[in-house]
Amino acid sequence: MERLAITTFSAIMLIIKQPADLSAYLQKERRSGKKCGFIPTMGALHQGHLSLVNRAKEENELVVCSIFVNPTQFNDPKDFELYPKTLENDIYLLEKAACDVLFLPATVQIYPPGKVHDEWYDLGELESVLEGKYRPGHFQGVCQVVQRLIHIVEPEQLYIGQKDYQQCMVIKKLLSLIHVQTNVVICSTLREPNGLAMSSRNMRLSPEEKGKAAGIFEALSYISQNIQPGTLEHILAQAGNILSRYGLRADYVEIATAADLRLIDNWNGQTEIVALIAAYMGKVRLIDNMILPLNFAGYGN
Repeated sequence: MERLAITTFSAIMLIIKQPADLSAYLQKERRSGKKCGFIPTMGALHQGHLSLVNRAKEENELVVCSIFVNPTQFNDPKDFELYPKTLENDIYLLEKAACDVLFLPATVQIYPPGKVHDEWYDLGELESVLEGKYRPGHFQGVCQVVQRLIHIVEPEQLYIGQKDYQQCMVIKKLLSLIHVQTNVVICSTLREPNGLAMSSRNMRLSPEEKGKAAGIFEALSYISQNIQPGTLEHILAQAGNILSRYGLRADYVEIATAADLRLIDNWNGQTEIVALIAAYMGKVRLIDNMILPLNFAGYGN
């Protein structure tokens, strides 16, 4: 029998590269009653990722994190090439966070050569608005890799961050389409001191650009603090002006229903909504969102 492709970097964390080896290990652990929490990532880890690990450790006996830069979700090949790769530091951070297992597959293990990868997922309007509109094919790629990872890990709980709000909804939709019982746990966005949402893409920003990118949080905060029932055109325009003042170039500034991401231009004052922004700081595209309203006194009355 082939020896398991497992490398022990410390007494705390295992690194497993082969899907079959990971499945065998997790099956053995589950026989002792352990519940598995799973955090899929593309690496370039930061404190936001580690907060997911910490949450998973609180709620599960076994925590698995994967690092795989998925080529099928990049509609821009240059974006794929420039995606930060910091594996040595990622391993250090996960060990420090006491992650139990790091799954580190190669591309050929997720997308075997010679096999037709033509899955198509009926995501409805989720695929045609916001990120779906500006990154065609992106969510199909997300679904492809998440389905493969879920079938390998078979976690009881999957942990993802709210920063990728639309992706959270897409993954929930995916799990219903493939009839998987894994529970999706959406965790709050962690932010830099200036409000900028933590993201692997922030590594590509200069210190000056990081400071200016805080305009995204300022624009979202403006919406949150000034939202009122009625037409939303003016408040969205004002948020766009804030982005422009910081030198940010917006793909979109929108408000949508939180439950199904239906874009709205008029709010009834009762429906839970979310503000979403995608904007470029230089060549780096950043996204963020905020559930609304935080301060509107009449909400829910």
